[in-house]
Amino acid sequence: MIQALPSASIRTRSRSTTVSMPAGSGSPVSIQANAEAASRRGPGALSVEALSVAALSARTAMPSIAAQAARGAGRRGSNAREAHPIFFHHVLKGIRNGARMYAVDPRRTTSAQWADAWLGIHVGSDISLANAIAREIIHAGLANEAFIGNGTTGYEAYAASVEPYTLDRAERDTGVPAGLIRQLAHDYARADRAQICWTLGITEHHNAADNVFALINLALLTGHVGRYGSGLVPLRGQNNVQGGGDMGAIPNKLTGFQDIETNLAARARFEAVYGAPIPPKKGWHLSQMFEAMEDGELTACYIIGENPLRSEADTGRARKLLGGLEHFVVQDIFLTDTAKLAHVVLPATATWCEAEGTVTNSERRVQRVRKAIEPPAGARDDIEIICEIARRLGADWGQYTTPLRRPETLNLSPEDASRLGFAEGETVRVSSRRGSIEAPVHVDEILRAGLAFMTLHFPEQVETNILTLDTWDPKSGTAEFKATAIRVDKLDVIAPDGGQSQRAKAGG
Repeated sequence: MIQALPSASIRTRSRSTTVSMPAGSGSPVSIQANAEAASRRGPGALSVEALSVAALSARTAMPSIAAQAARGAGRRGSNAREAHPIFFHHVLKGIRNGARMYAVDPRRTTSAQWADAWLGIHVGSDISLANAIAREIIHAGLANEAFIGNGTTGYEAYAASVEPYTLDRAERDTGVPAGLIRQLAHDYARADRAQICWTLGITEHHNAADNVFALINLALLTGHVGRYGSGLVPLRGQNNVQGGGDMGAIPNKLTGFQDIETNLAARARFEAVYGAPIPPKKGWHLSQMFEAMEDGELTACYIIGENPLRSEADTGRARKLLGGLEHFVVQDIFLTDTAKLAHVVLPATATWCEAEGTVTNSERRVQRVRKAIEPPAGARDDIEIICEIARRLGADWGQYTTPLRRPETLNLSPEDASRLGFAEGETVRVSSRRGSIEAPVHVDEILRAGLAFMTLHFPEQVETNILTLDTWDPKSGTAEFKATAIRVDKLDVIAPDGGQSQRAKAGG
C-alpha cells in the first residue's frame, strides 16, 4: 500500500516487458512494466526512456485548441486556473460546451471548483489511483482493444500488473471513494475525446517519471492519443520551456529533440556546422550538477536567468555548493540571491519587454516578442552576451540573422549583376524620375533578368519611397508602389538629375 512518498519509490531496473505504440510518423514509444518492483511492492510500477516521453507528449498534446473539443478532461496536480489562466480559459470553453472535468489534487483548488468531481488524493498515491482506474477499465470491458491490438505490445503483462489494484485498495491508498474512482474510469474510457493534463503536482516527486508513465499507460489503454481532441498534456511550468526544449536545451538532446548519444547522423550534421566534435555523451541535469559540485567534478558554473537559491530544494546545501565554486558567473536582470554569490554578474535585458525574439507555447505556436522599451544602461540581450563571450574565446559566431539585422538592399538577378559589373554588397546608385538613393547590392537567385527588388521597411537605412510613383488607382486609392522604372549606376556615374546622389543632398 502506498502511504507516503518513500513507499512510492520505483528504483529497480531489471526484467521488463515492453508496451509500445506508434507516435505519429516517428519511432514507437516504449513503456515498461517493472517486473521485479512489482514482485516486491505490488505490480504496476512503470518506467520509460525520457526520449519516449518527449516523443509521445510532443506528438499528442493539443492543449488550447483541443480543450474545446475534448469531451472529457482529467487534471492531475494542476491548478491551471491560477498557474495557466489563458489555457484554463479554453478549458472553461470546453466545459461550457458539454465537456466533463475531473480534478485530481490533494487541495480543492480554484480549478477543482469548476470540475464535475474533485478527487482529493493523498500525497504520493498517484500510481495506485492510475492503476486502479486501469484495472476498472479492463474489467468493465472498456479497453480500446482495436487500438491495443494495432498500436501496442505487452498488453497482457500490463493487465496482470494492475490486477491487484482493486477499487477498495485504491480507496485505502488514495483516500478517494471507490465509487468516484469507478466513475472517473468509466467516463474517461467512454469519452470520444479525452485528455489528461498535469503539471508539477505529478512531476515534482522523487518518482516523478513513474507517475507520468502511469498516465501514459491509461492513454494507451483507451486509445486517447494521436487523435484531435485527445492526448496527454503536460502543462509547462514557464512560458518558453517548450521553446527551450525545441532548441536543444536538454542534457541529452540536440535541437529538435535529436538524441545526442544514439542519433549518429544528427550529431554528424551538427558537428559539420559547429566545426567541432560533439561528445557522444549526455550532459548533467540540474540535480546532477549539484551532486557534481559536491563531488568536486564541477568547479565552474554559468547560470542564466535562474535563481537556484530560491528555487532549489535544501537551500542551505545549494548555498554551500554555489559559494564553494572556483568560478561562478550569473547572468540575470536582477541582483538575485544567487547573483550575490557570483564572482561575475552579467546584467541582461528583460526578455519580455527589452529584447527581440520568440516564445514557443505548449502547442508549439511560435510567438514574436518585440522590444517595447530600451534596456537600462549596461544591460545587454542574453544572446549578445553569449556571442560576445564566444568571440573572446576565439569563436566568432557573428550576429541568429533576422530581417531586423539584415540591411536593406537592392536585389538584382545574377545575370544583371554580372552584366553591370556589381559585386555582392557593393553600394550603388538607384535612380528613378523622382530621385536617387544609394543601396548595397544583393545578388538574388530568385529574380529574373531585368527585374530588381527592394522593400519599403527600413527607411532609416534606404529611403526606397523616394523612387516610387504616386500615381494611384481611382477605384481603391492605392498608390503605385509595386512598379517603378529605375536605373542602377556605379557611384562614380552622374545621377540623371544632373549630379547629386541622395546622400550628397543630405550632406552625408
